[in-house]
Amino acid sequence: MKDSRDTRRSVACAGRLYCDLVFSGAGRLPAMGQEVFAEGLSLHAGGGAFITAAWLSALDRPAELVATLPAAPFEQTVRAQIADAGIIPSGCATAPYGTDPQITVALPLGGDRAFLTRRAGPALPANVSLDRVGHLHIGELHSLLEHPELIPAARAAGITISLDCGWEDDISPEAAKLIAAVDIFLPNEGEATKLAEAGFADLAPLTVIKCGADGARARIGGVETHVPTNATTVMDATGAGDAFNAGFLDAWLDGKPLDACLAAGNRTGTAAVSALGGTGGISQLEMS
Repeated sequence: MKDSRDTRRSVACAGRLYCDLVFSGAGRLPAMGQEVFAEGLSLHAGGGAFITAAWLSALDRPAELVATLPAAPFEQTVRAQIADAGIIPSGCATAPYGTDPQITVALPLGGDRAFLTRRAGPALPANVSLDRVGHLHIGELHSLLEHPELIPAARAAGITISLDCGWEDDISPEAAKLIAAVDIFLPNEGEATKLAEAGFADLAPLTVIKCGADGARARIGGVETHVPTNATTVMDATGAGDAFNAGFLDAWLDGKPLDACLAAGNRTGTAAVSALGGTGGISQLEMS
């Protein structure tokens, strides 16, 4: 395995790629039979893999994206945002003909957010190559369940692996062995609680739990490290966990201590919630 202290190792971020339709200023969620009007609407490339790759690129860490592009009419919007973010799209492929557009409706409310998502077609293109990168980050557990071949491919390439969770109503029994096969697992607090109730706690060598306003904590070898974060005004929490992943991984790949990695993740997560969309807060990071 390549030494995790090799600086500026490139990262391949693999996972489902969406076009996020972010409705802002709605005030409340609609109830059945009612209609709620939003003050604003914006379109953003989305999905954990893209958002983490964009933040890594903003941190001057080379990042490649491995994903199937959303179908028309959203593909060109997403392609343009991949290019604007400085992400290398070498692992991207066009959605198969006839595939539904893969989109997420995001509703930021009261410091949190709710999603309605259409997940369609294959998450990743066939024959993913990891020969050019030094680390693999998988944007959500569901994509790994669809493509378990990512694990042996990464190990054959001699690279480390990190995995975010993402919300799943039903947790597949296959998830346990996949989580145990990665180097870093990065659920949020709600996801970690649900996984623990299913008997899937602390399976990875390093588990990092994102706790929102309470910062983040990491568990390794039975020892827990907690690093709080600074209070901030939340405009949109969409993608905050994915931005945290980028900050944490950037520091971890540089061989920094665990508490410094958590602090770096808190910094990018805090910047993320300061603007609409998963990558809107990058400008705040650049000014800090």
